[in-house]
Amino acid sequence: MKKTILTTACVFGMLAVVFGAFGAHGLKKLVDTQAVTTFETGVRYQMYHAFFLFALGLLPKEFLKSEKTIYICTVIGVLLFSFSIYLLSLNSLFSIDLKVIGPLTPIGGLFLMAAWLILGYNILRSKIVK
Repeated sequence: MKKTILTTACVFGMLAVVFGAFGAHGLKKLVDTQAVTTFETGVRYQMYHAFFLFALGLLPKEFLKSEKTIYICTVIGVLLFSFSIYLLSLNSLFSIDLKVIGPLTPIGGLFLMAAWLILGYNILRSKIVK
């Protein structure tokens, strides 16, 4: 599980750098300033949670009872939250209206909050941390 978590953290981090570079250099020519700002929000949250997964992957197994649940919540959260933001900010470039995926963003946010909450609960219940 640790290898999967750390690998996912690296993939999310690398993609955040790629998307961030695209947002900073290529996107400004395609969409308005508000859309670029929105896109950057998705990148920022994706990178935060790449670091979150990296830290999760480094925590000792004895410390976490819910490591897999935290991992799954984080991955689902990033995919729904950040990737829906990416698509929504690029909506003007598509012939179909992507606003129908708008509800995915807060659902993704709930998954990210759940991951943090479960981690916090694990810390409070841990016998390792005094």
